[in-house]
Amino acid sequence: MQPTDEQSTILSAATTTSTNLMVQAYAGCGKTSTLEMIEHAVNIRPILYLAFNRKIADDASERMLSTTTVRTFNSLGHRIWAKQCAKPLTLDPRKTQTLLRSLIDEVPKKDQAPLWDSYWSVIHGVGLAKSLGYIPDGKFTQTKPLIGRDGFHARLEEEPDDLCADLIDAVLTRSIARAFEGLIDYNDQVYMPALFGGTFPQFPLVLVDEAQDLNPTNHLLLHRLVKHRVIFVGDPFQSIYGFRGAVQGGMATLAERFTTKCLDLSISFRCPQAIVEAARWRVPHFKWNKEGGHVEVLDSCNWTALPDNCCILCRNNAPIFRLALHLLSVGRSVSVAGSDIGPKIIGLLNRLGPEEMPKASVVSAIEDWRAERLDRGSIVANDLADCMKVFATAGTDLGQAIRYAEHVLGQKGSIRLMTGHKAKGLEWEEVYHLDPWLCREDEQDQNLRYVIQTRSMDRYFEIDSNRIQWQ
Repeated sequence: MQPTDEQSTILSAATTTSTNLMVQAYAGCGKTSTLEMIEHAVNIRPILYLAFNRKIADDASERMLSTTTVRTFNSLGHRIWAKQCAKPLTLDPRKTQTLLRSLIDEVPKKDQAPLWDSYWSVIHGVGLAKSLGYIPDGKFTQTKPLIGRDGFHARLEEEPDDLCADLIDAVLTRSIARAFEGLIDYNDQVYMPALFGGTFPQFPLVLVDEAQDLNPTNHLLLHRLVKHRVIFVGDPFQSIYGFRGAVQGGMATLAERFTTKCLDLSISFRCPQAIVEAARWRVPHFKWNKEGGHVEVLDSCNWTALPDNCCILCRNNAPIFRLALHLLSVGRSVSVAGSDIGPKIIGLLNRLGPEEMPKASVVSAIEDWRAERLDRGSIVANDLADCMKVFATAGTDLGQAIRYAEHVLGQKGSIRLMTGHKAKGLEWEEVYHLDPWLCREDEQDQNLRYVIQTRSMDRYFEIDSNRIQWQ
């Protein structure tokens, strides 16, 4: 592959200097190809390629040299903790759920209801604690946490009450203890070696992909790992995972910590001219490699105009679920991405009352739940409540609402529907941005709007869900 002028500049810096590099690679600008070029060009062996997720790692494994070790942060951390831990490791993705249920079972039945009401807040809280490097006060004092209790609570979806806060601490404490005994989940794979140590392998060069998405424990693991040269690649405008604990301004933080030289990859090979020009509101120096493309804000759209194999993206989940129900009702084939929020929605619906609860009572209970969560400062209550109402209003009682949710979330069809957060790293010929007005003015949401726009390889449309015609 013939390198562009920008890639040639990066290759020159990689091969003629020993400087750490930070490559800002915008959407579709060939970051993986550039890393492959660097790997072939540098006279350094062995190399460690660190990927953010399994999909990126699998792609890199097929393209990189056999002398390059390709790992996700999780797989690398797993190996480090496996050597550090005195016992064989067992990976249980539902470890936190199991520990929480066990803790609740220790309480008399008559006192369990408030604990079950906090179930999903605790699950989210324990996961975020591990991303942020939180350790309960007074526990495991041989290790310094990355964030204190107040700072951790401020990052949660809502301010926890005393019961929820204590439950998070109790489950996290048990989780750490079990990790020392060999039982871990995916979050532990990074959290345990980053905070509690291990023997880190040494590589003369480490390549790090998706640098903008890394959380504090990822940063700490890198600090322990990198002893020689490191080259980062990422897009600061695709930083959209703050709710998962990603470091805000993470690329700048890494650039300062590792004293990097910053270089750009600004020519998109995915997005044609029209898409690139439409995204310049966010990335003014974005460029294109191919002409053409189409961008349009639709005044209206008939459901028959939505082609198979297109993708419909939205900031929030509720409009996606509502549209999926409409499309299914007119015989269209849909696939809804909701593997994480689905069980949460169904779990919340189940907590509202008996399956025989009539629709009006279900809707009223949802609004009561929304008001209570908003009073706690929840930043996700509105979307969750709206999701529940989508299914509640589709049926005649709570049981039907739950079955509608299970049905929609189980679909595997040709029209893809998902949130913009789930679409990151993916691409389609035709993309519809549903209800773009839901994107707020803060940096994370503006980045999300840019991510949604740049999933398109040819045609991009914006449409208000109220303007889709069903007759």
